[in-house]
Amino acid sequence: MFNTIINNKSTKKINLTCHRLPLAMYREIASHLRQIEEVNADLLPQTSQEFDYLQSQVGGLSLEYESTKETEIKVKSILNYYENKYGSWLTIDN
Repeated sequence: MFNTIINNKSTKKINLTCHRLPLAMYREIASHLRQIEEVNADLLPQTSQEFDYLQSQVGGLSLEYESTKETEIKVKSILNYYENKYGSWLTIDN
């Protein structure tokens, strides 16, 4: 996770993964996050060389957003909701 300052605005970038979270749920989460103004949410490709039915088809979720208190609260609220249902988020190195 890192912060960048562009035009006096702090931008936060973070890559997250949730163990065994299905592709459909990653898409739903990205869709919910994109509803927040100034939030970009994209899916990361799966990097594993071996197929595993229990492993997600997605490598994770990439988020980039303006780091304001209001945006932080909304993003964390959505991520916490899914974390409570599916398990902990892990940060992935960029």
